[in-house]
Amino acid sequence: MSLSQLFSKIMGSKSSQLSVLYLSCTIAIVAILCNHSAMGDKLTQEQEIMLDSDASDLGMAAEPLIPLESEDPGFSNMDKGDYDPSAHKDLLPLDGTDFLGVFLSSIGLMIAAGGGIGGGGILVPLYILVLGFSPKYAIPLSNITIFGGAITNTILNIPKRHPVADRPLVDWDLIMIMEPLTIAGAIAGSFVNKVLPDWILAICLILLLGATSYKTITKGVSTYKKETKALAAAASTKESELSVVAKEIEETEETEGLLEETRAEDAEAGGAEAVEPELQKLYDEERATPMHHVYLLTGMFLVIVAANLLKGGGAFPSPLGIECGTLSFWGMTLFILGVVVSVSLIARKQLIERYYKKKELGYKYVEGDIEWDEKATIKYPCLCFFAGFFAGMFGVGGGIVKGPLMLEMGVAPAVASATSAVMILYTSFSAATSFVVFGLLRYDYGFMLFVVGIICTAVGQVGVNYLVKKSGRGSYIIMSIGAVVALSTAMMGLQSAMAFVNGTMGSGGGICSGGGGASHRRALMGMAEAFLCGEAY
Repeated sequence: MSLSQLFSKIMGSKSSQLSVLYLSCTIAIVAILCNHSAMGDKLTQEQEIMLDSDASDLGMAAEPLIPLESEDPGFSNMDKGDYDPSAHKDLLPLDGTDFLGVFLSSIGLMIAAGGGIGGGGILVPLYILVLGFSPKYAIPLSNITIFGGAITNTILNIPKRHPVADRPLVDWDLIMIMEPLTIAGAIAGSFVNKVLPDWILAICLILLLGATSYKTITKGVSTYKKETKALAAAASTKESELSVVAKEIEETEETEGLLEETRAEDAEAGGAEAVEPELQKLYDEERATPMHHVYLLTGMFLVIVAANLLKGGGAFPSPLGIECGTLSFWGMTLFILGVVVSVSLIARKQLIERYYKKKELGYKYVEGDIEWDEKATIKYPCLCFFAGFFAGMFGVGGGIVKGPLMLEMGVAPAVASATSAVMILYTSFSAATSFVVFGLLRYDYGFMLFVVGIICTAVGQVGVNYLVKKSGRGSYIIMSIGAVVALSTAMMGLQSAMAFVNGTMGSGGGICSGGGGASHRRALMGMAEAFLCGEAY
């Protein structure tokens, strides 16, 4: 086979095309980072001061769908230090805190990689407490780290096949039914975040994540025990099979009965030949990535990103002059909600039609599949809406909620992990675009942590996959998800406790007003800041 023929064969598969697409996105984001880093060096001190002043006057940074805080003069005076890019040292020369921060975040990323969760609940507190960044810069750095990891996760997961069916490991039906309503819920939850006091948010967040981690780890342990019994039963079955075969050879009188039974089965199968080609066509369609889902989801995010940029926020004022509380502000919010709800309804219609087609043809579901009938296409999107609502209200990444939710839905652990990773790629890329445009990304640290995310996620993925294949236990993925949620609970609890001791917790406020403790509130607003265009982590 010639080199050109080999290349054509490789590029002919849809999984390879998708991998090249995601790799191109990686190269593009690196080019953007380098270009902006070079441009950032040319800014004069006066321009930086003006940029910081604008950001302080506008209020909470990078909150495209979250109202700006321009009406609270005390807010900008109190937090000017957060908006000064020179308040934190440059990347070079590296010091002890840099090495410690990268080391700890690497461990968090490797643990998160196996579960397909971004790990922002670990990274944001680490970047604040260890690297010394203000929440304004810690959240974008966490996002760019996770974006790098999501690229690795997606490139590794796209070619993989389902463990018990001949189709891709990534479940695009799940993505289409979960992602739109999760975003809608996050938008609603982010508004509630602005109103409630920080101490209430912190307590509720810790309770929610604590309960989620307990339930997920408990499920992992129970699954581990079931796997142990199944592996033991399989081993004993192998031993007994030899004696069964020997016995069947001796009992030759059963041969005629078996032949008659086979003929009867063949006769029954002959009556089903009319629907068999259609059923086979359905199976053949499922063998490839459903590109219509990919195009629809990509289009939805492009529209949301465009609306995000038009809305403006932080250091990037709206080019349309949109201000919080105005008719155009709420119109833009309703427009984005309309887009995600419309996509959700389109996905629901397609899944219901496909469900009845499968039912008519006698399609055989495998363990972990969800039958998308009328009830399921209402129940699970509603659960995703509330998952997004709590994620937006508490300012945590969607992956930390959707991973355990998919496990509760009965989705196979490997499928849940791979599917969650693809969702994080879309949303983290959208958020990264916003952070770059809004001027909130530290490019020196951003480039380093982007590379750290790529490498550590690859190591974590390969390690977990090796363990799962060698042991035959999918419970390791469930435990990985539970470990990330538990670590996030501990880190966010520590961060909230320190904010309480330092007196920087906010007391809440109105939709378009600031409030005390803006620094801590921004730390809790990770998803609220970026989830209009995707989950920050």
